[in-house]
Amino acid sequence: MQILRTVVELQQWSRAVRRGSALNAQGCGIGLVPTMGALHAGHASLIRAAAASCGQVAVSIFVNPTQFGPNEDFARYPRTFDADCALAQAAGATVIFAPLVEELYPGGATTYVEVAGLSDRLDGKSRPGHFRGVATVVSKLLIAAEPDRAYFGQKDAAQVSVLRRMVEDLRFATEIVVCPIVRERDGLALSSRNAYLSPAERAQALTLSRAIRRVEALVTQGERRASVLIEAARTEFAAEPAVRIDYVELVDWATLLPVETATPGSIFAVAAFVGATRLIDNTTLA
Repeated sequence: MQILRTVVELQQWSRAVRRGSALNAQGCGIGLVPTMGALHAGHASLIRAAAASCGQVAVSIFVNPTQFGPNEDFARYPRTFDADCALAQAAGATVIFAPLVEELYPGGATTYVEVAGLSDRLDGKSRPGHFRGVATVVSKLLIAAEPDRAYFGQKDAAQVSVLRRMVEDLRFATEIVVCPIVRERDGLALSSRNAYLSPAERAQALTLSRAIRRVEALVTQGERRASVLIEAARTEFAAEPAVRIDYVELVDWATLLPVETATPGSIFAVAAFVGATRLIDNTTLA
């Protein structure tokens, strides 16, 4: 497994792959898994999915400063590069792309990518500028790696919606592949930020997945009204007052706008603060 540090190196690798026609049976040459490091089993599932359908897999490890707000956790975000490389290699990565900040944001850079509208909804409403940073860094990665497919987890459902629109609007020749949420045995959605939680906060964090499961159970029973589903989730949160709700929403996945009735493709999404740590979770409703 190679470790590349510059955009030029990644571009050269990508072009060499294409010259060698390293396509698999599905016709996919390069799969890209963008990450901020602190890799866990959820990331491994993305890398395995890419390795199963693409001839070569590039994993980016880059803590992107432009998607953090001024009072967020950029400085203390977990950085575990050696362990990340071992996990990525075991899961099937061919290349690690780990640039310095100055490599992707050269001095004086003033160009950003913003998906208007979508970027101000759900997590974007709570974290102004967040999705501008995400769209900018992912566009840079797509330009450098020219992947056939890029892999993201459903846990970041709002991010997926923003990136799908960006790829469509800018005509990137990359397919966005969304992989299921990976959870702990007790239901907690895997997240690099789970490392911040104390034992007591770890138990409190289960409120998010309990709220999701309650909504799924109601939908299975035939309930479709957003007002009822949202109130049921809020009741779960009310039982754990140490957890502070950011949002509880039923939205259309394509637009991230609220809907009054759950239909196939709707996303029920929650975000909450457990101590100082902000966590998210969601489910796709059938």
